[in-house]
Amino acid sequence: MAKNDFGISEEWITVKQILNGMIQLDTGEYVTGVKVYPRNIFIAEEGLQNAIVGNLRNFYNSLNFEFWLIIADRPVDIGLYLSNLQLLYNNSQSNVSKKLIMQDINKANLFMSAEYNVVDTEYFILFKEKRMELIQKKLHTLISGLANSGLNSGQTSNDDLRMILDNFLNGGSHTGFSTVMGGY
Repeated sequence: MAKNDFGISEEWITVKQILNGMIQLDTGEYVTGVKVYPRNIFIAEEGLQNAIVGNLRNFYNSLNFEFWLIIADRPVDIGLYLSNLQLLYNNSQSNVSKKLIMQDINKANLFMSAEYNVVDTEYFILFKEKRMELIQKKLHTLISGLANSGLNSGQTSNDDLRMILDNFLNGGSHTGFSTVMGGY
């Protein structure tokens, strides 16, 4: 088995490179798409909820190309937050402040433990295409259709695509989480 830059150790994987938010395959095709930014519609009024869901249904039904819905969990990294808390603790003169900061540090460490599995759930719509002008057209269709449905999105990043590949191909062993679903 061959090992490439992505940590993938399967010869049957046709990934050539990840560049500019696209996975380039050995076949000359590209896999790319959009990341849908989270929005909690359940805090909106019922009428707005129904409108968003209805618009989203119409949007999906209007797409005339094959696509995959991907839901993936990415671990939350609060290392920087913990470092800042530790600096704040070290620079604090008040015992009361130190006690409160230490409580926050302990709580953050608890969330980082394996039993909690704190993750961000991320949503993607991916497609495969060979021609660059069609890629741009499909990206525009996805982004504008989602915006018309009340959701914001943007093209996938290289990091997003590496995480998705890692989840699919390595069973999530690098991150500890796996991709949940795909569809048409």
